[in-house]
Amino acid sequence: MRTTRQRIFYLHGFNSSPDSPKARLFAEYCSSRGITDVSVPSLPYDPERAMSLLEAAIAPNAAEIAILVGSSLGGYYATYLAERYNLKAALINPAVAPCDSLQKDFLGGHKNMYTGEEYAFTRAHIDFLRTLNVEKLHTPANYLLCVQTGDEVLDYRLGLELYAGSQQLVEEGGSHSFENFAGVLPRILQFAGFD
Repeated sequence: MRTTRQRIFYLHGFNSSPDSPKARLFAEYCSSRGITDVSVPSLPYDPERAMSLLEAAIAPNAAEIAILVGSSLGGYYATYLAERYNLKAALINPAVAPCDSLQKDFLGGHKNMYTGEEYAFTRAHIDFLRTLNVEKLHTPANYLLCVQTGDEVLDYRLGLELYAGSQQLVEEGGSHSFENFAGVLPRILQFAGFD
């Protein structure tokens, strides 16, 4: 059934940007299908600022949103927002327990390769991320999980567990960047309700 909701939000991952290959490919694919109401916000490295930006964009428009598409940390944000506003979400190699991996591997200085911005990722950022954690989904049918078993950054099995009962696309091999992302785009739009 075709959706009456027409807006899509794509949420990029940690230390990424709207200029990332996946974000650009997604927006271009939607445009080629005549879907023009696609937002790809530039998310600050600070999770609290990122969530404030997303809440301001999504809360007043929730009734018009067909789907949130989140990659990596963007998938973590998308899950929190989908739960809060009862939205559909497609998750691409999502971060399920980012506080653990970010605390272990990502504390300290970073440079965003797309924007050139330099910043420090701190324990305070991780503490805020913990407040967004979803331990159990209220409506598993709202989610499409897309993971590749070769993800070298995140454990895809955590996604299989959290999103049990959701539609799941599990591809053998691949990587955290989700190789052949173009191949799952028709499935994402179909899940969102676009013909």
